[in-house]
Amino acid sequence: MIVLAAVAVLLPFAAAFIGMIFGPTISHLLTPLARRLRRSVPPGAANGRARTLARRLPANGPALVAVLPVAASTVLAAVVAVAQWQHPRPRTGTLTVVRTGGIPFGLSLEVDGTAAVVALLVCCVALAVQIYSVAYMRDDPRYSSYAAFVSLFTAAMLLVVLSGDLLALYVGWEVMGVCSYFLIGHYWHDRATSRAAVKAFLVTRLGDVGFLFGIFVLGLAAHSFEIGTVLSRVPSMSHTTLVAGTLLLLCGLAGKSAQFPLHTWLPDAMAGPTPVSALIHAATMVAAGIYVVARLYPAFLFAPAALAVLGVMAAISMLGAALAALAQDDLKRVLAYSTISQLAYMGGGLAVGTRDGALFHLLAHGAFKALLFLGAGCVIVAVGSNMLSAMGGLRHTMPVTFWSMTVGFAALAGVPPASGFFSKDTILSQAWHATRPQHTQAWFASTPLNSGTQRLTVSVASVPTWTGWLVLAAGLLTAAVTAAYATRTWLVAFFGERRSATGAGEATGLMRWPVAVLAVPALVIGFLGLGSDELRPELGMTLVSLLFVVAGAGAVYLVWNRDPALDPVRLLGPARPLLRDGFRLDAVYDVLVVRPLVALAEMVVHTDERAVDAAVVGAGRGTRRLGGLLRRTENGNPQTYISGVLAGVVLIVLAVVVLT
Repeated sequence: MIVLAAVAVLLPFAAAFIGMIFGPTISHLLTPLARRLRRSVPPGAANGRARTLARRLPANGPALVAVLPVAASTVLAAVVAVAQWQHPRPRTGTLTVVRTGGIPFGLSLEVDGTAAVVALLVCCVALAVQIYSVAYMRDDPRYSSYAAFVSLFTAAMLLVVLSGDLLALYVGWEVMGVCSYFLIGHYWHDRATSRAAVKAFLVTRLGDVGFLFGIFVLGLAAHSFEIGTVLSRVPSMSHTTLVAGTLLLLCGLAGKSAQFPLHTWLPDAMAGPTPVSALIHAATMVAAGIYVVARLYPAFLFAPAALAVLGVMAAISMLGAALAALAQDDLKRVLAYSTISQLAYMGGGLAVGTRDGALFHLLAHGAFKALLFLGAGCVIVAVGSNMLSAMGGLRHTMPVTFWSMTVGFAALAGVPPASGFFSKDTILSQAWHATRPQHTQAWFASTPLNSGTQRLTVSVASVPTWTGWLVLAAGLLTAAVTAAYATRTWLVAFFGERRSATGAGEATGLMRWPVAVLAVPALVIGFLGLGSDELRPELGMTLVSLLFVVAGAGAVYLVWNRDPALDPVRLLGPARPLLRDGFRLDAVYDVLVVRPLVALAEMVVHTDERAVDAAVVGAGRGTRRLGGLLRRTENGNPQTYISGVLAGVVLIVLAVVVLT
């Protein structure tokens, strides 16, 4: 099984290498073959499809290199997941151990039930994105490099999911960051896109600094970077070490998973191609922070302060991002803010003690958010605009996209029986349990070690009561706001009068059918949790949650139904600009961070020019002037030289007489 998992990681990496180095060459080599194929096809209407295939053969060469390895990885990930389900036990394998002179680290993989399922989700979403991109990017001259970066991104995320060593995990973590920079900035000639890529890179790197130091703190305390060993030694670590290490890890979660206060890069990242948004926002980069915290969860259970910080971060992010999504006119920015909000639900689940509930929502979110982003791409291509104000009446001309996105919006809003209903209410139910005094969370894990497998049991009163109340209140309010903006987006885009001047119709099959296929797991994946007591939401909390959902969706529908030509968010009034700009947090950062840093940089430049450079230039000028004075004495006149010698002798004699 470990071999299959390793091959699943290496195949996208190999595809990335081939695509980057040999992509244009593949197209060039296929051109003669396409010409011979066209000449071999006799003329006639019946052979039009064969001629079209021959004409597109050179362009499809890089597409095959991109799609086939990811498809093979998906098959291997499915085999691993099935094998893990049949025989549920952790499996580890080490390729090599790197000796550093201090604590060694290993290139190892670890497969358990959680890793197998998340790896399968990553492969499925990546495969859908690669197939979708063949049509979406068909006219892009740099498709080969784009597909290669998507493959490398996929390999890096799989390394994060399956790695058995914290340092190897960090390598995949950073490779994802680099790939996100190139993918978001794919349209680099656009100034806004270039700035968005730089912003995403810098903000996530800021969080990664803390994440790396968190790895060092836990690894040094455990005298090993092997994840199983670190977890087994968590009970013996000091409380200060655990609090410091886990808080530093949360810095990485805030950056990668776009949580307050490092979330501002994610809405701007919508400047990249739509398939990239689906890849980053569904099951890969933004989910990495949640997944790592879930994987190292025993350390957080022994650090209640870190769980409390995570709860506060999640509450602010989920409600604030939902309110911002309600005021957006750009369809992709609506989905971007919804990603921040849904990731905060997962963070809130971890904060109140439901690791499995958070991972359950991660899986459900990966399915329905990939569906929504790819469906949004179909709508944008058909309409020719990202703006909701340019859409309307699309349900008749785009029936497949309409019904698929209807499932996605239902899952996002938490409407039964869609997947988001089950996973969201599981988290809210656990938050209600966490509000009870003396709430104790028990967590069990089979931890693989070099010498075998041990069962680690954590049972500590680690969830503060006020954290439960905070997550519960924010979660219920967010459920209402989420239902409101999901309903508003659905109504404005697909109902009412048609506002687009273009002939909107269904997208090509390579774009349309991945969206339709993703609608299936977005609808049914929630039922998988009914077999587990922990993943089954409670009836009372379900009814309360549904009341909030109905209130949010009903309010928007009543406003829209009065005049479908007007956007329901007009009722936000003066608050809409503030919400549309994300509470103007970027402006706050500009005042508190950017301007002081620019002023400091200008002061350094001024000091460098006026002090350091001036001293160097002044020393050079002084030496030059002194040399000019000495040069005057070297005029080639012997009388002057003899006079100087005699004058020197006289001075020496006088000095001797005076001093003696």
